[in-house]
Amino acid sequence: MLEDMINFDLPQEKSSIIKVIGIGGGGSNAINYMYGKGITDVNFVVCNTDAQDLARSPIPIKIQLGETLTQGRGAGNNPEMGRQAAIESLDSIAELLSHNTKMVFITAGMGGGTGTGAAPIIAKEAKEKNILTVAIVTIPFQFEGRRRINQAIEGIAELKEYVDSLLIINNEKLRQIYGNLPFSEAFSNADNVLTIAAKGIAEIITVSGNINVDFADVQTVMSNSGVALMGSAVAEGDDRALSVIQEALNSPLLNDNDIRGAKNILLNIRSGKDDEIRVDEIGQITDYLQDASGLDADIIWGNTIDDTLGRNISVTIIATGFNTETIPEFALNKVEKKEKISLEEDLSSNVTFEVENKVLKNKKHFASSQKKIDFNRNSEVEKFELEDKYIGQEPSNNDRAKETTINVNRAKIQQEKINNLNRNQSRYSNFRNSNIDEFEEVPAYKRKEIDLENFSLSSEDSTEVSKFTLSDDESGENVNINHNNSYLFDNVD
Repeated sequence: MLEDMINFDLPQEKSSIIKVIGIGGGGSNAINYMYGKGITDVNFVVCNTDAQDLARSPIPIKIQLGETLTQGRGAGNNPEMGRQAAIESLDSIAELLSHNTKMVFITAGMGGGTGTGAAPIIAKEAKEKNILTVAIVTIPFQFEGRRRINQAIEGIAELKEYVDSLLIINNEKLRQIYGNLPFSEAFSNADNVLTIAAKGIAEIITVSGNINVDFADVQTVMSNSGVALMGSAVAEGDDRALSVIQEALNSPLLNDNDIRGAKNILLNIRSGKDDEIRVDEIGQITDYLQDASGLDADIIWGNTIDDTLGRNISVTIIATGFNTETIPEFALNKVEKKEKISLEEDLSSNVTFEVENKVLKNKKHFASSQKKIDFNRNSEVEKFELEDKYIGQEPSNNDRAKETTINVNRAKIQQEKINNLNRNQSRYSNFRNSNIDEFEEVPAYKRKEIDLENFSLSSEDSTEVSKFTLSDDESGENVNINHNNSYLFDNVD
């Protein structure tokens, strides 16, 4: 049976440098879909622990993983079982990869047993043979359960260590694109996206066009490039070039990420014979992409003809150089390794400890000055009452007298303030009610009946004010300032 399952002894002229390997149930379904759609000049391979699933596949090259371990019954959704199955069949995988292989695509639906466990083992084998290894994997739908999603994330984290480039397709994003589809169609759309990615990368090498890109160019973009982001779109009409690049960069497959900061970008432009893409349209696409990604991004692009497109143009973008933080599932579902600590002490184990007692010998004796306390002496016991005697106690006569005096003083101060206020109001009222002309025409000293007729000036000596004097002249008509003021000088400083 194994001879029927393993058939990779192809003629040399038909062996491609690019091999697309589907691992597990999800990966095999994706490869079957790609095989039906066709990707030019690649070899398809399926690897699975499920013998029945392998038998149904139309792919000519098949490898049954862990035939002895699983006996063809699958991995039972156990990644460790898938891992051990791949290790058991590692010789067959190594022989397959030794046939003129320069580039390997690994496709798998992560979260199950075979794909999650076996994909890192196969990727590691390819990487150790210096083969450009690109993984295109899917994260399960939400309805498939939290356990399956967590297993997928664990598997992807391990897979990332053994691939040059990792392209992750979130099935839940496909629900946003295509809506609530029948169950089988939902998974078919996932297979279609994997096909677009693999076809977009592979055919930029294998299909001849006006602008050819060779394997060395693709190797430059994808070698040790980390996480890759993918966008794809198809458009037609007068503004098809601008529309197609905008739609590709806004594709939900990019996981709402901006491609700015990408190190390298692989751009595959396809158009039909009926309306081949124009030079200006190519310029629009590349200029827009360069602006969106930044001037530091290196864009390698190719242009091919696809008869099935008619008047449409198709663009596939693979941007590399990112890390797993760009994938929301890794940020939201980081699997933390928890160390279990037993709270119960294991008393069954016999543990002996050696205790070294150091005895200090005191050669000199000192008289102790510490007083001896007689603990047997009966001391007087002081009793305390729990009830507060002062609560509710009436104040004494002295306290009442003090309080009365304080209240009387406060009343006097308050009454004085009221009297002052009344006097001010009375003055204001008199001023307001009197004749204003009287205040303007009658001097204040007359209104207050002050006699100024008998008022006489003091002598000249007695009228000294501030070291200068005022006096009348001989005629009595003018007032003179006597120049005996020490602060007045003829010469100014």
